[in-house]
Amino acid sequence: MSIQLTAIHYVYLIFIVFIMALLIRRRDTTMICVAGIFTLGLLATSTLSGSVSGIFNSFIYATRELLGTIMIISIIVAMSRVLIITGINETMVAPLTRFLRTPALAYWGIGVIMLVTSMFFWPSPAVALIGAVLLPVALRVGLPALGAAMAMNLFGHGIALSGDYIIQGAPKLTADAAGLPVSSVMEASVPLVIVMGAVTTVTAFWMMRRDMKNGTWRDGLVSAAGGAEPLREKGIGVPAPVKLAPGLRRKLAVAILLLFVLDVAAMFALGLQGGDATALVGGTAVLILISITLIAHRNRGLEQVTSYLIEGFVFGFKVFGPVIPIAAFFYLGDAAFTELFGQVLPEASHGIVNDLGVALADHVPLNGAVGAVTMTVIGVITGLDGSGFSGISLAGSIAQLFAAAIQSGAATLTALGQVAAIWVGGGTLIPWALIPAAAICGVSPFELARRNLKPVLIGLAATTILAIFLV
Repeated sequence: MSIQLTAIHYVYLIFIVFIMALLIRRRDTTMICVAGIFTLGLLATSTLSGSVSGIFNSFIYATRELLGTIMIISIIVAMSRVLIITGINETMVAPLTRFLRTPALAYWGIGVIMLVTSMFFWPSPAVALIGAVLLPVALRVGLPALGAAMAMNLFGHGIALSGDYIIQGAPKLTADAAGLPVSSVMEASVPLVIVMGAVTTVTAFWMMRRDMKNGTWRDGLVSAAGGAEPLREKGIGVPAPVKLAPGLRRKLAVAILLLFVLDVAAMFALGLQGGDATALVGGTAVLILISITLIAHRNRGLEQVTSYLIEGFVFGFKVFGPVIPIAAFFYLGDAAFTELFGQVLPEASHGIVNDLGVALADHVPLNGAVGAVTMTVIGVITGLDGSGFSGISLAGSIAQLFAAAIQSGAATLTALGQVAAIWVGGGTLIPWALIPAAAICGVSPFELARRNLKPVLIGLAATTILAIFLV
């Protein structure tokens, strides 16, 4: 399974090191990413025009890949604005305030609800459903918006997605690549997912409480998530609060909740997952936005529907603006490179990132401990494209090779690669992958990634140590 690395591979790796170093130092990485795209294009096409065009085309590619997420976030934000202005959101969350009375209860409550919901419907639609309802409650009891985003992110895109025990998309991919039954990979992943989830979420909570007490906490807000007044301070045109009768507010709040419950039932009945489930939630949010706006603003309703949608799209593209150049660079690590620059990689190549993972596996001595550590590193590397799923097949095939060499631990190594790849690329460390949670909570995805970094790395270390004993 040897792969010949070219100058393109090494240049990509060098730029990854630069970008990660800048992210850790809280510096902007847009210019470095553009330089990386230009350099890779120059190597691939050997022409100045091809490399310059590659910058723009990579932006288009990244935007196309992210467009579904941009749309759902924008629409949910637009809907939330009219709910805030009419006071319906207050009515919706009032019953929950009796349970989420403290920041700690809000953090763990949001996390557990996100975990359960994400196991059935995957995290993206779960974020949209949960964030709109529970975020105001969390903010009211003192949990920072970034803390709420961390909870949704770590429990949903981390624990639920890395195990994926209900939908079984992730274990199927890794098990097929490793030549193992899906059930064996799922069984082997249980202790790894439990340790990874427990260590990461507890560490993140402890660090949040510590920093809040010593005054070093930064919430990384990029918008006002808590109401309309801060939006006016930012110059965003939000109408004055609209007074609705308490009885009407209660009826509308119940109707909205019932509509989302029907969405959940439809997801079950029709087997909707991923993008299809997100589309159902997004379409429902648009209908709610139109209905509530017409009821609240009456003869000005037609204009206000457009106004709310504009606010939502302004917010969505404001959040995604700094992300698209970075995503454009990292997408080049996978299928985007061939689509944009042609077949210039070696014939046996499966993409720059996957090639680097295979090369690493080819140059390490094999025993249980080294195999486990290497599988974690391979999972992390393949997760750097921000997908999480693009590299888990590679992780499964390499785990099969390792297990054959050490004659044990095939299922555990496969599960370890799956857990590492999805925790890194599925939405806890790569900024553009965790945008749904960041955008719903109105915080910077880069600040959320930084907050997640230490807890996730500590969790990966603990999980790798456990895997060494299980192999």
